[in-house]
Amino acid sequence: MLKKLLFVFFVSMVPLIELRGGVPIAMGMGIHWLPSIVVCAIGNMLPVPIIYLFARKVLLWGADKPVIGKFFTFCIEKGESGGRKLRKKAGRGGLFIALLLFVGIPLPGTGAWTGTLAASFLDMGFKSTTAAVSLGVVMAGVIMAVTSSGVLAVLGF
Repeated sequence: MLKKLLFVFFVSMVPLIELRGGVPIAMGMGIHWLPSIVVCAIGNMLPVPIIYLFARKVLLWGADKPVIGKFFTFCIEKGESGGRKLRKKAGRGGLFIALLLFVGIPLPGTGAWTGTLAASFLDMGFKSTTAAVSLGVVMAGVIMAVTSSGVLAVLGF
């Protein structure tokens, strides 16, 4: 059981896969939904402080480098694009809720990594970013657990 939990913990840390992939994998491995969400949420949240504090600086530094420049520029554009989407959704002041929903609704490209990077480009505070992303990750975990367990299929969705 510990090997399975460690596996989904590390899967949830991977960008693009994150908790959205970790929870269905965990439930497919026979892990109960609650430990699946908890372990995957912790794994998904672990990189968030590092992303917030360092990713933007590293990306800006590497954007003009010969080998890594194109990829770093892509990441900068993704973060800025996410920031613009958040700003547009938030209107005048609801940035916390917009970030929570951006991370919490499990759509491609809207996870904790992108949300945190976007928040850093928007100069959102560290505490509010971490809180919004944490709540969004838990929300996404619950949504993924419900859909993975087949509840929606039973309801006809």
